[in-house]
Amino acid sequence: MLQPLTLLVLPLTLALLLGAIFGLRHLARRAPQHDELGRSGFTIEGFTYALMVLTAAYVLGVGYFFIRGTAYEGHLLEWLNIVVRLMHITFGIAWIGASFYFVFLENALNRTHNIRDELAGNLWAVHGGGFYYLEKYKIAPKEIPRGLHWFKYEAYFTWLTGVSLLVVVYYFNASGMLIDPQILPLSTTAAVSLSVGSFAVGWVLYDQLCKTALVQRPLWFAAVGLLILTGFAYFYCHVFSARAAYLHFGAMLGTLMVGNVFFVIIPGQKAMVNAALAGRPVDPAYGKRSLARSLHNNYFTLPVLFVMVSNHFPSTFGHAHPWAVLIGITIGTAGVKHWLNLREKHQESGWVLPLSAALLLAVAFVTAPSAAPTAAAGAITRPVRVQEVYGIVQTRCVQCHSSVPTDDVFKTAPNGVKYDSPADVVRLKDKILQRVVVTKTMPQNNKTQMTEEERALIAAWIGQGGKGE
Repeated sequence: MLQPLTLLVLPLTLALLLGAIFGLRHLARRAPQHDELGRSGFTIEGFTYALMVLTAAYVLGVGYFFIRGTAYEGHLLEWLNIVVRLMHITFGIAWIGASFYFVFLENALNRTHNIRDELAGNLWAVHGGGFYYLEKYKIAPKEIPRGLHWFKYEAYFTWLTGVSLLVVVYYFNASGMLIDPQILPLSTTAAVSLSVGSFAVGWVLYDQLCKTALVQRPLWFAAVGLLILTGFAYFYCHVFSARAAYLHFGAMLGTLMVGNVFFVIIPGQKAMVNAALAGRPVDPAYGKRSLARSLHNNYFTLPVLFVMVSNHFPSTFGHAHPWAVLIGITIGTAGVKHWLNLREKHQESGWVLPLSAALLLAVAFVTAPSAAPTAAAGAITRPVRVQEVYGIVQTRCVQCHSSVPTDDVFKTAPNGVKYDSPADVVRLKDKILQRVVVTKTMPQNNKTQMTEEERALIAAWIGQGGKGE
């Protein structure tokens, strides 16, 4: 039973948050001018957005506090997963779209034909039935416009929703999703601490690398950066479950990207704007550093996109050496982005795309299933009936995959997959083959200790036709 003080504090805190939001909105409407954005990069509107996110998190947290341990807990967590995931995808599309667009602009600028002295280039474009004309200044215009737009909230909210999703899916369900005792037996506290700490370490290493002389030598910079990324991939795959390792690799890259925006790009833009407003010479180094970090973010985009969907492809994280597969895909997808960037610059790029495609095809070849499962199943010569397979499923799988899960983590069947009858096993035999026999990624982290003999029996049944009689 809740204490009276708690019952008073909870609604009072919510009222204060809502009051702060409405108060800031009122101040924003009464402000004599709206060019605060040009001066500092921070606006009343920005603080309002932050408070709105904080309020939503507070409401959800309080809601979870009231219903935890009840039949509604699993339902709330599932919907929380849906909402946060949708927000993450939406903001991510906006951020990556902006990254693609502005790198395209930089690459496609006309820098030679009829360019005014103060311009670095211009571009004519047509889209959506209209013509657009864009100009890039070498440093800054003589007068900073009042309606100056800053591209930052896309990055911030993508990262915030991504971290929220990490908390909902992996931190709340650490024992089932994050920790694999067969890889490394960790407590929930230790696993979450390693997760959060790795993001901080990743940013420090990357930021320091960007401050070395290697940044002037792109090839060597890329080689050292790749070595560091390989180390993180190896670390994650030897600490967390393979699926969680992939997501952490993507979260680490996303942290580097948002760190570039928050610590380098936006501060550099603020310094340039403030210098222009004060009539001081604008240091072009700010623009160069910001452009370099933006380009790094651009190369990170495709690897991050793969990681976002990697949980749908167990043949990648289910490989015996998932870290190597991850790095291979990272290099291949970054190579594709490099090819696109070179094409936009009208530079020679003929070898880049074939090489990247060849690497990705090589990864696909390496991750192809071996003959080992077939060989193990071949040792079973007697007919295998579906009831035997269903008995294994009842022992190892239905804790999660049933209409009424009994697992301590999953309160609803993951992905809606249920094995409530032998007919369900027959209907889903292809999925069972891929996840249980080939990649061995199910049961999740082998929580129920399925044996190799049981996997071979399932493989034999499927090899005999997977019939239901």
